[in-house]
Amino acid sequence: MTQHLSPSRLAFFLSCAFAAQVAVAQNQPTQSQPAQPDTARRQPDVDRIVAEISPQRIEGYIRKLVSFQTRHTMSDTTSDKTGIGAARRWIKSELERCGAGTRMTVAFDSHVAPVSARISRPTEIVNVVATLPGRQAASKDRMYVVSGHYDTRVNDVMDTTTFQPGANDDASGTAAVMEMACVMAKHDFDATLVFMTVAAEEQGLLGAAHFAKTAKEKNLNIAGMFTNDIIGSSRSDDGRVDDTQVRLFAEGIPSAKELSEANRALVRTGGENDSISRQLARHVKEQGERYVPNFKVSVIQRADRYLRGGDHMPFLEQGFAALRFTEPNEDFDHQHQVVRKEGAKQIGDLPEFVDFKYTAQVARVNAAALATLALGPAAPQQVRMMTTKLENDSTMRWAPNPEPDVVGYRIVWRDTTAAQWQGSQWVGNVTEATVKLSKDNVFFGVQAVDKDGNVSVASYPSPQR
Repeated sequence: MTQHLSPSRLAFFLSCAFAAQVAVAQNQPTQSQPAQPDTARRQPDVDRIVAEISPQRIEGYIRKLVSFQTRHTMSDTTSDKTGIGAARRWIKSELERCGAGTRMTVAFDSHVAPVSARISRPTEIVNVVATLPGRQAASKDRMYVVSGHYDTRVNDVMDTTTFQPGANDDASGTAAVMEMACVMAKHDFDATLVFMTVAAEEQGLLGAAHFAKTAKEKNLNIAGMFTNDIIGSSRSDDGRVDDTQVRLFAEGIPSAKELSEANRALVRTGGENDSISRQLARHVKEQGERYVPNFKVSVIQRADRYLRGGDHMPFLEQGFAALRFTEPNEDFDHQHQVVRKEGAKQIGDLPEFVDFKYTAQVARVNAAALATLALGPAAPQQVRMMTTKLENDSTMRWAPNPEPDVVGYRIVWRDTTAAQWQGSQWVGNVTEATVKLSKDNVFFGVQAVDKDGNVSVASYPSPQR
């Protein structure tokens, strides 16, 4: 009788088989160097953060945002009760309230958008930005940004006055970001976290584009960006309920007129699935599923859905790694629609169609990924695959990480048709290692590991003669 191995057991045997073929050839670790930290253990701080995410608080944030009647980018800015001005002032005050006594700071990030296809008059676009500075000198300039957009729209994108609840699109993402900021502000991280609620997504991603462009001009080290847009419903348009997964959109090779040298190297070596965004997505899936059991992160290998876009896209255009979280099955009767009844059917983006427990699960995945990224080392730099001669072994070199708590590195690999890493080998505190696997047959990555077992995002090796 033929026996079939489960995917998890197959991955285990592949890892064991591969590991048996691996050897460190140069700069071998000495006996004085530490053994491999436990990279599989759950970090207590991350567990505490995930456990504290509250569906009840998320529901409260969503209902409060809906109460402003409209959050259209060009709606009223003077009222204390309605319009986008009241909404952004409330968001800022709430973040300041929950961040009191912590190191988190909150500020408006604004610019004036000129008249364009979706802006009928010069309009101030205001993002609300909460920043939690990193504590480690070697890591504090490394930043991770998470966003949701707080503006709304209905069928007519220029309609500024009609009731626009925007409960799912995107009070859900805004509420998740606010909840993460309030929970995580009480914790310390090596790297810096930026929690951002942005405006003018519906008018052309204007708030996010301004932030991303400014970050690029200032040469900020944004090592990863997530946007949460339409993460509030577990029910599809045909009534099916799926509260067990979230989609994570991850771009491969950018659709630019000219490729960077790094992306040309990916194409030359078949590494189209090893872009910086895909590497980030692998980390999010691994850590999200580790800390949020029985909840799947389904990586979609494209930048976004057909005919749609999100606030991660301006970051992609500026060369940053960026991802989008979205619920698995959308119901378009509850997006961009004027609230109304059609017979017995309720149309419109109302709170009654939001699953607050599901939204909290997505927030927990975000928080776990952000925490592990900000607690861990940066991805190794200048990673190269040596190609000076024809051989079946694979030798990689990289620059040492600057963080003082990095204790070594590990090589990871996977079959060329596999999405996630299948095998790994600790190589110690070295900057060169050789493995007895052919670079022609598998894809490799190099990860930095700190003393607590935090693992960096993997870096793809570029070929070097």
